[in-house]
Amino acid sequence: MAVDPVNVPRTAVPNGIVDPVASARAELKAALLAIEEKGNVPRRLEKATVEGKVKLRAFARHNPVGAVVAAVGVAAVVGGIVWAVARSIAR
Repeated sequence: MAVDPVNVPRTAVPNGIVDPVASARAELKAALLAIEEKGNVPRRLEKATVEGKVKLRAFARHNPVGAVVAAVGVAAVVGGIVWAVARSIAR
């Protein structure tokens, strides 16, 4: 019985496999792909960075004032942390 691989994630075992050997192979393949996906930190960071950039651009496009306020807030927090560290080192 052929299994339609459309809409099946890489880390899932498709339904409809009746052969126990093919089922075991599919489970092993899914488990190994899940381990690889979970352990591949550079790929996960790259994917998160790309998704984050897309979300930030969409937010800035829809709410430019909010984006400016958020950028100023982040700059103030980072500047405050740098100032506190520099002050504690200088003492």
